[in-house]
Amino acid sequence: MKPADKLALTRRLFLAAAPFGLAGCAATGQAPNAAAPSLREILAGPYGEFEDNGITVPEVDLEDVDPRFLRQTVDYAGKQAPGTIIVDTPNRHVYFIRPERKAIRYGCGVGRAGYEFKGGGYIGRSAVWPRWAPTPNMIAAMPERYKPVAGGMPGGIENPLGARALYIWRDGAELNYRIHGTNEPESIGTAVSSGCIRMFNHDIIDLHRRIQSGAKVVVIHGGSVASA
Repeated sequence: MKPADKLALTRRLFLAAAPFGLAGCAATGQAPNAAAPSLREILAGPYGEFEDNGITVPEVDLEDVDPRFLRQTVDYAGKQAPGTIIVDTPNRHVYFIRPERKAIRYGCGVGRAGYEFKGGGYIGRSAVWPRWAPTPNMIAAMPERYKPVAGGMPGGIENPLGARALYIWRDGAELNYRIHGTNEPESIGTAVSSGCIRMFNHDIIDLHRRIQSGAKVVVIHGGSVASA
């Protein structure tokens, strides 16, 4: 893609997403008296580089991203109430239901745990730049990669859980299922070997700021989101 074409695409994405996207991302992590964004930051739209809790979230290179997996507002004719999160695993989308029969749709990547999860739950807790530790099975399978961080990895841009983690609970207990950010943005829209539901760091930050504690989560493995 030529630079001029990429700039034009970015400008169009910004204009389409600005009412709900830029406000959600650019404000996160900024002090109330922070300087106004530069023209470059404005043109970068909801996926530009920005600071969040002292950590730099890098810009997402949109050149190779399928537009289906970029944040956008869509119509919703289903039965779920505003505030509900719907995870559409086959189509690699996460929906946040809004009033007036609308939803914000995000792209996601789905790992093995994401496909194994059945039913629904609710957001029992969430974490900002969460700590992560590999499972014993992961360490056994790839000791050269995971043994050095067996004791846990602090939150940061290299952490596999990314900028936020939303932990799913059911019947008062936490499940081994979460919606989280990722340090592999190229995996959005794909099936991945491990993990649950991963989103662009920009998008999980946006979703995290919108949800309420206890928000309902519905996971579908087929059929239509409109019927969920």
